[in-house]
Amino acid sequence: MLIKKTNRARSETASRGSVAESLAGQATGLDRRTFLRRSGLAGGGFAALSALQVGSVRKAEAAAAGPLTAGAVAKKNICTHCSVGCTVIGEVVNGVWVGQEPGWDSPINRGSHCAKGAATRELVHGDRRLRYPMKLVDGKWTRISWDVAINEIGDKLTAIRAKSGADSVYWLGSAKFTNEGAYLNRKFAAFWGTNNSDHQARICHSTTVAGVANTWGYGAMTNSYTDIRNSKTIMIMGGNPAEAHPVSLQHVLEGKELQRANMIVIDPRMTRTAAHATEYVRIRSGTDIPVIYGMLWHIFKNGWEDKQFIEQRVYGMDDIRKEVEKYPPDVVEQISGVPGAQLERVAKMFATQKPSTLIWCMGATQHTVGTANVRAFCIALLATGNVGAAGTGANIFRGHTNVQGATDLGLDVVTLPLYYGLAEGAWKHWSRVWEVPFEWLADRFDKNTAADGKVTSTMNTPGIPSTRWFDATLYDKKDVTQKDNIKAMMVFGHGGNTVTRMPDAQKGIEALDLLVVADPHPTTWAALAPGRKNNTYLLPIATSYETAGSRTASNRAIQWGEQIVKPIFESKDDNEVMYLLAKKLGFADLMFKNIKVENNVPVPEDVLREINRGGWSTGYCGQSPERLKSHMANQKDFDMLTQKASTGPNKGDYYGLPWPCWGTPEYKHPGTPLLYNPNLSIKEGGGTFRARFGVEREETLPDGTKRKVSLLGNGYYSKDSEIKDGYPQFTLGVLKKLGWDKDLTEAELAVINTVGGANPDSVSWSIDLSGGIQRVAIEHGCIPYGNGKARANAFGLPDAIPTHREPIYTPRPDLVAKYPTLPNARQFRMPNIGFDVQKAAVDKGIAKQFPLILTSGRLVEYEGGGEETRSNKWLAELQQDMFIEINPSDAAERGIKDGAWVWVTGAEHSSKARMKALVTERVGKGVTWCPFHFAGWFQGVDQRGNYPKGTDPVVLGESVNGITTYGFDPVTGMQEPKATLCQVRAA
Repeated sequence: MLIKKTNRARSETASRGSVAESLAGQATGLDRRTFLRRSGLAGGGFAALSALQVGSVRKAEAAAAGPLTAGAVAKKNICTHCSVGCTVIGEVVNGVWVGQEPGWDSPINRGSHCAKGAATRELVHGDRRLRYPMKLVDGKWTRISWDVAINEIGDKLTAIRAKSGADSVYWLGSAKFTNEGAYLNRKFAAFWGTNNSDHQARICHSTTVAGVANTWGYGAMTNSYTDIRNSKTIMIMGGNPAEAHPVSLQHVLEGKELQRANMIVIDPRMTRTAAHATEYVRIRSGTDIPVIYGMLWHIFKNGWEDKQFIEQRVYGMDDIRKEVEKYPPDVVEQISGVPGAQLERVAKMFATQKPSTLIWCMGATQHTVGTANVRAFCIALLATGNVGAAGTGANIFRGHTNVQGATDLGLDVVTLPLYYGLAEGAWKHWSRVWEVPFEWLADRFDKNTAADGKVTSTMNTPGIPSTRWFDATLYDKKDVTQKDNIKAMMVFGHGGNTVTRMPDAQKGIEALDLLVVADPHPTTWAALAPGRKNNTYLLPIATSYETAGSRTASNRAIQWGEQIVKPIFESKDDNEVMYLLAKKLGFADLMFKNIKVENNVPVPEDVLREINRGGWSTGYCGQSPERLKSHMANQKDFDMLTQKASTGPNKGDYYGLPWPCWGTPEYKHPGTPLLYNPNLSIKEGGGTFRARFGVEREETLPDGTKRKVSLLGNGYYSKDSEIKDGYPQFTLGVLKKLGWDKDLTEAELAVINTVGGANPDSVSWSIDLSGGIQRVAIEHGCIPYGNGKARANAFGLPDAIPTHREPIYTPRPDLVAKYPTLPNARQFRMPNIGFDVQKAAVDKGIAKQFPLILTSGRLVEYEGGGEETRSNKWLAELQQDMFIEINPSDAAERGIKDGAWVWVTGAEHSSKARMKALVTERVGKGVTWCPFHFAGWFQGVDQRGNYPKGTDPVVLGESVNGITTYGFDPVTGMQEPKATLCQVRAA
């Protein structure tokens, strides 16, 4: 729709003249807020230069801390467009959001916004939002009431459940939920009776969670954005924070300048981030493990590893040494394209110019070897001793406001809230928290009868990942290990264009008996499948700014967002919709038993208190609503670098009480800013590696004999620990052996006995609802989860030692015999046939037909699936066309000119996409790159007419996932959009 930038009444020369006039004519000054307001940034827009009275800017006075607009009330919330956690200040007059500022006192964004953040107010006021509930009737969108929508949806869900079972309904949640919304969504799925509950982390960082958790205990970022300022070497691999998380780049670049740090960027594409690097390393996409092993080859050869760290804190590094021997410089260069001399230089920096940090994002995770990639990154940190101290660690940048929190709170097919898993003990823990009989919950789940007559329940079975929901819809029923195929999708806040293999997704949407899309915008789900004529419902949901609750940034810090304005039009809060559905389905009284509901809206403070009562395993137990609100109200007291408050009511706390925040809120633990840091006492936020993998392991030696090896820390411990060595996780039985059980209060012991029943000694720190075991361990200087070694050898995973495996669709079929993908296997209730697909691609010569590598990533202008940001006229103006980057050499061979229309074809389904060519050396020869925020065209067809009138995004375009292909990580079901193949020709 937009074909040129905003019309300007005067030429560029004339505009320069008007600025000069402004400089000459202004006698009075502006404070910074008036400057921002007139520039358009305060309101989320981008005004013309002629509106900026440049000469009148003056230094802001301390007294100018009030709101911009006279009479306005300032409200604080969190920017929705990535997981850095920037504070947005909304100025509200008479219930209307009239102005916006960045959070000046925020220790994270410090008065800055990126393009997306500066325009974020438009999410609320956007004229492309859904205004009221709608349903599809004979192919036409029809307005309905909320009562009709809830009643009809509830009746259809009940009918589907009666016929096809609870698992036939898929509950797809969102990283745009508050923590409270994510928790309620997972709790809803549990009360419905299914583990088919997922969200965006499946397609961005599920491999991070699995890989990191299987290395040192928790699947999260270890340090913080601001701590990167302490690093001497910053290595970014598979991430482009300059566009994806722009405010984070401030901390990276200031750290680079302040510390004169090395900044190494390893990426197939010369990104805007790479432009700032002191060393740019171009690799072939999908070769992360050989590159890491190539670095380790030099590190081990030269003795640059941290021998003491490995001896005290790491299990299995000798196994890594053996694998690394297979990757000398010539082999690594042959696989990845990286010259040996450059890799040696980078390895030396990382290992010797410390502290070093390793930053990654989806370029590293979205592969069939995503979990193995993450494990390799962790091993590089362990080998060099770069974990558990300032300036070190795994800094994992996430892409949505609350993707960390939504993952923590259980929107994941393999776990209940806070990583408790799906075993019977986990369900019993949450049944105690919810005060619901375990037997009632168990009865909600489908039962399967095997050929031998054995009856099993899906209660303890991981669900179907969101990457494959359509396979579970389209496959023959016998190939899906549940009662029936997926028949209904309940989609809360998740774009339909973010999952690979969209031709299959289109068929899956058309095959559904029921599709419900609950979102501020219709999203791709509503437009992708024109063959759908009925049984689709659109529910207008309030944006993040129209609801209150907590959000967890990538660094595990939790912030409370105020409701800036009430939901506009007929929008409803996610939590209200879930309450209304639960009420219709008959379990609201049980689900909200301990949560106050006001005017059909569950009170978010009560939801967080319930999370606190159950969240012992991850330290989500100490962050009460009151503590979080106090942090937001007193941001000025927190130091930007350390994130610690040195004064005020929160003195001693770390900003956002980053988890784990141990004990009850009354215990006042300060939060944990750096995971696994033994230099602080546990009470001050310190820690050790988690003793998650047992106390010892039996190994088989080359001669066939066996030995037992300790998995506990060896001669290291946290500050003030009374146990001067490794130790297991704490239970009541362990406290008794130490004589510390006498420190428990009578009330604590009574709760422990109730939880433990006949065997109270087995009650652990993670299921003790009193918090007593945690408290006593910490008072003795010990961490509740034990003091163990990290695992370089992650026994139990498909590749215990990270192994290079070529992408399913590789441009190097000559390497497949030596580095094949894993054999076919049943995973997540369905077959993964990646081996067959890879073999067929080699046999058919796919790499010759589709010789260009296709990868994808983010733009600074847009976010996620793009419906929200492409519906924002301020952002839509900045990037109006879907495009593909292609190297000048490849373009010349194909007769393609810069800016011309091209057809991009994929290796499956005869898929094709029409977009514009950006001819650039940012990508090397044989490589292409596309942004993944576009949708609304499909296989060359404009689908604008499929959206309800007035809700179509300003900018439409082909989705890159219309041409991406098969391939899934075996541990998580992660898709592989970062290393597939395509062909490009002039249109």
